[in-house]
Amino acid sequence: MMKQLAFRQVDVFTRVPFKGNPVAVVFDADSLGTQQMQAIANWTNLSETTFICAPRDRAADYRLRIFTPKRELAFAGHPTIGSAHAVLEQGIRPKTAGRLVQECGAGLVALTIEKERLFLTLPQAALREVDEPLAGEIAAALGIAADAVLAKAVVDVGVSWITLQLAGADRVRSLQPDLARIAALTPRSTAGVTVFGLAPGTVETQIEVRSFAPADGVPEDPVCGSGNGCVAALIRQENLLGTSGYVASQGGCLGRDGRVEVQYRDDGTILLGGHAVTCVEGSLATP
Repeated sequence: MMKQLAFRQVDVFTRVPFKGNPVAVVFDADSLGTQQMQAIANWTNLSETTFICAPRDRAADYRLRIFTPKRELAFAGHPTIGSAHAVLEQGIRPKTAGRLVQECGAGLVALTIEKERLFLTLPQAALREVDEPLAGEIAAALGIAADAVLAKAVVDVGVSWITLQLAGADRVRSLQPDLARIAALTPRSTAGVTVFGLAPGTVETQIEVRSFAPADGVPEDPVCGSGNGCVAALIRQENLLGTSGYVASQGGCLGRDGRVEVQYRDDGTILLGGHAVTCVEGSLATP
């Protein structure tokens, strides 16, 4: 007999359906095993599919398991925002007004509810240098010279990305990467490569971002929360903007128009978030 589980597909980092990054959200998922979850994530074929489970930590409102088409993740940004949006729409009441606490593989993640927007508190970032030979090979796979990279680091915010600054938003948009080569170069501990460039001439957004994770079955992530989190950490370390926050755009090369908002707090924490909208609501049949 088939079991019906509540299901939503949420478009994240946008107010407009089909312009952000979709995440599939499955409710009441404690009855599912890891292999079933992985099979569902492979079937949805989205960059991530999440499963809402009962929390194990009493401080959490719910527990989230996050899967790409190929593996489980300890944390991811846009699935965290999209799942929180779905949880609220599903009628789950936060234990603390205006605040959600998500339990996941990376621990507890706090989310702030600001009217129509949701902001997650980014896990503490760890930055380390990129091995120079690897950096050169990645640059070549992106179709650029090694000296076209202005700043670089391997940044871990619960998910690790090789994060590169290029000379401006236009340079980021013009990339035509060799995705098979990027997949081969991506270390097993790293999701992929995120690149960004400043867009000082624009009013609405200040940063352009692209994220490539072909080794995880995601050639280009339309609007990547963890990738943007890595960018935010590198921007703060290098003091590239000197502001208390900014808005990044991502997805234009894929026909999307995502907006990721970043806020730097005086205590050193980074908040990352934006809008989300539900595009699909129904039930998922599971054996």
